[in-house]
Amino acid sequence: MSSLNGRNVLEKLANNWPAKVISIVVAIFLFMFHRMSALDERYFSIPLRVQTDGQLVPASSYPRNVRVTLRGESNTVLTIVEDDIEAYIDLTKYKNEGVYKAPVQIQKKGSALGINPLEIQVDPVEIALAIEKKESKVVGITPSFRGFLNNGYELSSYVMEPSQVEVSGPASVVDKISDVTTDFIELTGRKENFTVSVKLLNKDPLIKIAGNGMVNFQAVVQPSVLVKTFDHLPIVISGLNQKFVARPQINFGSVKLQGSQNDLDVYTPDASLLSLDCSEITEEGTYMLPVIVSAPQNLSVIRYDPQDVPVEVAKAVDGVKRNSGGQP
Repeated sequence: MSSLNGRNVLEKLANNWPAKVISIVVAIFLFMFHRMSALDERYFSIPLRVQTDGQLVPASSYPRNVRVTLRGESNTVLTIVEDDIEAYIDLTKYKNEGVYKAPVQIQKKGSALGINPLEIQVDPVEIALAIEKKESKVVGITPSFRGFLNNGYELSSYVMEPSQVEVSGPASVVDKISDVTTDFIELTGRKENFTVSVKLLNKDPLIKIAGNGMVNFQAVVQPSVLVKTFDHLPIVISGLNQKFVARPQINFGSVKLQGSQNDLDVYTPDASLLSLDCSEITEEGTYMLPVIVSAPQNLSVIRYDPQDVPVEVAKAVDGVKRNSGGQP
């Protein structure tokens, strides 16, 4: 009796079996479709790392970031952060310079480990990249300025620490580098010494700059030093005994003064800037007297002309001016 029942069960299972198999496949497909449709998606843009043997380095442009799509259950995929996914291409097997194509590979870590289901897609899926021998050299650092110091001041000197830096990268690029420039150093409104830390600018992503990428800039700011010439200045007589009259053969001269721009801008020569000292004259005659320049202490005399003037000294006569150029 039991064997009969067993045969009946088998006959029922075998009856119309193609339809039953299709039904099972459809059921499985619907289950998987429902499960997949219930998954959430996340999108990341993560850095792309290039692995080489250390003697060769990237020598052509390539995407610095790749787009990663994560697909999984919402309660788990939302716990994954960008640092849990790494993207890289592996060129370590290549030992000669050239252009190579390699797939972008993904490595999971942190909270991304052990999550199932988890589907990871990356875009682009592969990258073509040139590699060259690595070269290093030390170059100077050039400061970049923006703006202007206060009127009347100038940047007289500066010191940078460090003054040089090592750069490394593909040989064809490193060979063309003569210096590394800084970010802008603001000068606007400054009139005193100052010190700032400023970033070094890396203008080529294929190049690496050693150190922390910063430089200490110390500036010495001083008043601007100018030279200004004053012409047609009267040469006056000083210290002459009242019983004499002096007649200089040259009545006007010029002076070249040096000083800060601010001091020279406001300075106006007075009538006694150029003078002849006649206090030692005790009798008539012709004397060669040196020109005396009475410049303010904040200005320096660079040169003056004439340096000596012939002066004719005679006894004064009533009603006659003792000095045609005037006397203080």
